[in-house]
Amino acid sequence: MKKIPEFLQSKPSFSAILFIFLGIVTNTTAFAESSFLHVSFDPTRELYEEINKSFLKSWEEKKGSEFSIQQSHGGSGKQARAVIDGLDADVVSLALSYDIDNIASKSKLIEPNWQTKFPNQSTPYYSTIIFLVRKSNPKKIKNWDDIVKPGISIITPNPKTSGGARWNYLAAYGYAKRKFKSDEKASEFVKALFQNTSVLDTGARGSTTTFVNRKIGDVLITWENEAKLALEEEKRSGKNSLEVIYPSESIRAETPVAVVTKTATQKGNLEKATAYIGFLFTKEGQTIIAKHFFRPTDPQIAKSSAKDFPNLKLFSLSDLGETWDTAQKKHFADGGIFDSIYKTK
Repeated sequence: MKKIPEFLQSKPSFSAILFIFLGIVTNTTAFAESSFLHVSFDPTRELYEEINKSFLKSWEEKKGSEFSIQQSHGGSGKQARAVIDGLDADVVSLALSYDIDNIASKSKLIEPNWQTKFPNQSTPYYSTIIFLVRKSNPKKIKNWDDIVKPGISIITPNPKTSGGARWNYLAAYGYAKRKFKSDEKASEFVKALFQNTSVLDTGARGSTTTFVNRKIGDVLITWENEAKLALEEEKRSGKNSLEVIYPSESIRAETPVAVVTKTATQKGNLEKATAYIGFLFTKEGQTIIAKHFFRPTDPQIAKSSAKDFPNLKLFSLSDLGETWDTAQKKHFADGGIFDSIYKTK
């Protein structure tokens, strides 16, 4: 039996308790100051696990020093709100530029011109929105028109909390607007889509779990990489119950990154944060990005990985006559089109 230390055998004095408390606080503060936090959106978990390992190895080789990177994942809108409310991120990689602009304008932690700091408006990769269905596609879903038919059960996250959900919504809206040449008919189209929606999770990964693990729904509207990762996981576990479907066209979903300048500076991590984002644009970083089924922006890596990315027709937000400011106000703000749709439902 282990001997109980003497200082625990008697009731400690107030000064001893205070000393121990202050020691804990001091050590916790030191840990917080030396930590590096990357706040990201749902489907990037696997990507950044590998990015972090490669970057840290590169940093150690160049600088001769080590540090650790902590990750936080969730719905993009929720993650942006957490940073605004005090989550001490050094770097953010979110599903859309609006969420980073929101942090910059409301907290002043990110520089207003953050998009000019790195290539491609600080967008190292992009994705698009596709479908995941049950094996053999029993509901014969091939395009956006098929998922708004009666009797189809759709899984998609909540646009109020998930950046991916906003891309899902705009992909459907954009398809209908381009087809019918009418905002009114496009709004009716997304209304029919959400009438068919069974579950609104807070983030894309939650929706994948609902569809794949809980086996709810006929079709999951999701990121391209998320659908392909689900197929890979199925193969590893010996299952074969899912199938990826590419619609005739979809939206180019650009997913930017930014240094949280004020926080990174205060924590002494500005050089690390800047180098970390810069690594995403290197050949090594771009190769890892393609491996995890995000579309790289480097032309050479994009060409070498083209077999993994079907040549899908992609339209942009600007092709719809929108910016993120106008789209947010029109579709997703309180009292916007989404609110009216879901209130009706």
